[in-house]
Amino acid sequence: MKQQKIKIGILGYGNIGRGVEIALRNSEDMELVGIFTRRDPLIIKSVYCKNIYSVNELEKWQDKIDVLILCGGSATDLPIQGPKYIKMFNTVDSFDTHSNIPKYYAEMNEKALANEKVGIISIGWDPGLFSLNRLLDNAFLSNGKTYTFWGEGVSQGHSDAIRRIEGVVDAVQFTIPVVESVEKVRSGTNPDLTTREKHTRECYVAVKDGYDKGIIEKEIKEMPSYFAEYDTFVHFVSLEEVKEKRGAMPHGGFVIHSAKTGINNEHKQLMEFSLNLDSNPEFTASIMVAFARAAYRLALKKDYGAKTIFDIPLKLLVAKSEEEVIKELL
Repeated sequence: MKQQKIKIGILGYGNIGRGVEIALRNSEDMELVGIFTRRDPLIIKSVYCKNIYSVNELEKWQDKIDVLILCGGSATDLPIQGPKYIKMFNTVDSFDTHSNIPKYYAEMNEKALANEKVGIISIGWDPGLFSLNRLLDNAFLSNGKTYTFWGEGVSQGHSDAIRRIEGVVDAVQFTIPVVESVEKVRSGTNPDLTTREKHTRECYVAVKDGYDKGIIEKEIKEMPSYFAEYDTFVHFVSLEEVKEKRGAMPHGGFVIHSAKTGINNEHKQLMEFSLNLDSNPEFTASIMVAFARAAYRLALKKDYGAKTIFDIPLKLLVAKSEEEVIKELL
């Protein structure tokens, strides 16, 4: 008997939404039933999906979508969309404002349990894969130190946060690790590093005529949870220059855990997980699609509530049976 395909909806058709559409094309056990947008559906040029609808129609699709993938930004979209749509759908999102995750998780969990839904939150590579590696690092070598470095590359969440500022036409933000700090960590000396000592942020911003660039620069540099804790450099450029710099949106980073073992702590142990990505949104979207599969399977088991990457059995992510997973991947 042929297995029924998992029916997926996409909410939001920016870089992540487009990446999800591409990833779904490579997932034979899934079917994209529709893209839902706040823009006029007639102006959306998708990769292949012809079923593009207004977000105002989404509530009518509750019985036609198994998992809704939320592709909005963390600054203003997901805090509203997550709690709203978890009442109607099983969801996956990439909420990435680290300091606000506990609050977001609590709200999503309350609403998911009340409505018997599964909401997998903060799924991507950080938070997401890097979170999992930080957990494993501290489980295996609990007496060490974990360091996370991002970049060099385009941060989608930070770029989006700048674009939400009044007067900004477009923006792209590059996260750059401080090389000297990376070298200290890899040496095994376990340095104490502040947030500012680990990264710098370079912002390229196109502004509408008539807006005060000084005020916009100040708002960027003082933005909590995004730029206030970093050495941030703002460059005002043309719209064409912003688009040129964005390119395919490359990114990457690494998690390094440094510890010592032995009777006298004589043995240095270094664990490192790294990513080098040509397309940040397409990779993030691919992770979200895999976790949509897990959300569907958890819902079938009635294992409701908000979930993080720590809660998901890894075997639920692949389109294989448990027997195939053990035989082929263990």
